[in-house]
Amino acid sequence: MKVNTLQESEIIEIIIYSCTAFLLMGIVLIVFFYFSRKKIIQKELEKKDLEIQYQKELLSAVIVTQEEERKRIAQDLHDDISSKLNIVSLNSHLLTTPNLTKNEVVEITNTIIDLTSKALDNSRKIAHGLLPPVLDKFGLHAGVEELCLEFSSSKVVKVRYETRTVFDLKDNDRHLHVFRILQELMNNSLRHGKATAISILFEEKNGSTSCQYTDNGVGFDMKKNENQKGLGMKNIESRVAFLKGIMTLDSAVNKGIAVVFNF
Repeated sequence: MKVNTLQESEIIEIIIYSCTAFLLMGIVLIVFFYFSRKKIIQKELEKKDLEIQYQKELLSAVIVTQEEERKRIAQDLHDDISSKLNIVSLNSHLLTTPNLTKNEVVEITNTIIDLTSKALDNSRKIAHGLLPPVLDKFGLHAGVEELCLEFSSSKVVKVRYETRTVFDLKDNDRHLHVFRILQELMNNSLRHGKATAISILFEEKNGSTSCQYTDNGVGFDMKKNENQKGLGMKNIESRVAFLKGIMTLDSAVNKGIAVVFNF
């Protein structure tokens, strides 16, 4: 009987120890999963915060760019159009002056015609900057062709443009962003990159349109963040994000730049 009692006591102890061990293991696993889950949630929140911060930076870049553009247009209107129209107004009043000679009338009239013509030309340029008429009427392909011709006509840079896809006029609102991206890239290539050759290629890839842009300019060091975070580049990134596309940028000192984005 004593032997049986002893065996039963040992079995009970084993069961108790086993249960305790399993309980401790369970507690350890619960604590482990709790902190693991907490860490995962924390990382997700940090990722969301970074995404929100990135979106804020893009939005800020768009707002700053819009304000700069408005200032530029206001400056152009004030310094160029307004000043010319003021002189036209003054000359128009001069025509009412009594005892003007025929030569004086002809001179004043020619001045009015000349200034009015220049004011009209400049107003067209401002309107073209806001919304290129060719793009609006004939689509992205015609708009980019005209843009390339404008840059090539400077004799400073040669632009090679090719498209292997067709652009629908119904998408002009979205294509305006593509046009602005290329405009910004080409301005950067000339102003900062000192490029003498630019290449643009549109083609269909994986159900979306891809644009490949390269130049032979001075390039820049990709390791320096300030080179990639200028206002112009942020503006480009914000437009690509609006188009729900992805952009990759590659550059090196004296190696030009290569930009690929889809939309």
